[in-house]
Amino acid sequence: MKKAFLELHLSVFLAGFTGILGKLITLNEGMLVWYRLLITCISMYFLFRYQGALKKLPWKDIIPIGSTGVIVALHWLFFYGSIKYANVSIGVVCFSLTSLFTAIFDPLINRRRFDTVEMLLSMLTLAGILLIFHFDTQYRTGIILGIISAMFAALFTVFNKRLIKRFDTKTITFYELTTGLAVLSVFAPLYLHLFPVASLLPSTMDWLYLLILSWACTICMYLLSMSALKKISPFTVNLCFNLEPVYSIILAFAIFHENKYLNTAFYGGLACIILSVVLQMVRVSRHPETLSTAH
Repeated sequence: MKKAFLELHLSVFLAGFTGILGKLITLNEGMLVWYRLLITCISMYFLFRYQGALKKLPWKDIIPIGSTGVIVALHWLFFYGSIKYANVSIGVVCFSLTSLFTAIFDPLINRRRFDTVEMLLSMLTLAGILLIFHFDTQYRTGIILGIISAMFAALFTVFNKRLIKRFDTKTITFYELTTGLAVLSVFAPLYLHLFPVASLLPSTMDWLYLLILSWACTICMYLLSMSALKKISPFTVNLCFNLEPVYSIILAFAIFHENKYLNTAFYGGLACIILSVVLQMVRVSRHPETLSTAH
């Protein structure tokens, strides 16, 4: 469990940079996600082939894995849309609602009883979000996109928990993201027709940011988080990822000066989010045999 939590928190730390990079990259959300997937899939193919870790799977297994990949691609699309239409702070804090959606989706999908404590901790996170932003109408579009992103993130983790019981995490990650890239490529012409862009090619700095985003914040982050999922419940993983806004918001304050857009309730709301994570960590540490295998 100690190794799993170390892997989990390292993945959260890396995830904290995704919002910042999304803001720095000048591409719109659709092209940003497409390039992120392209670079990641190519890099994974050569890395995993070199390691001998890439396994061929039959179509009956690729379909459920690929479907989960489409979910994560949609999560990224709405997440970066939230950042582009609002700002980094809005996007990453709305992502904290992932734990609430997990507490709802996991029992429904896996047909288990709702956990009252999980729901209460999720409500604490929701209270933190309300305190921070009061759902300012200025950011309405960004908040809606962020909430949808959190829904897809919760579904991804719940379905992934099932998959890692049967398949190697590296194989799963490659097939998921490759399918996400394929589906996004199919719908790219329609997307670009609805949301036209001035240029399809990234700038020099965009390429640098995309490489960091793909290698450190995608490949390393996802392998660490899925390794942690082997011993830790989906709810706990998503709740820990509520720490992502802490890292991202601190960086957003320093780089983009986003603190001028936040109200005086910010620190109280952020405290609620951190408290929900700490309480779940204490809960898991006291009952690891229950919470790590129940989901």
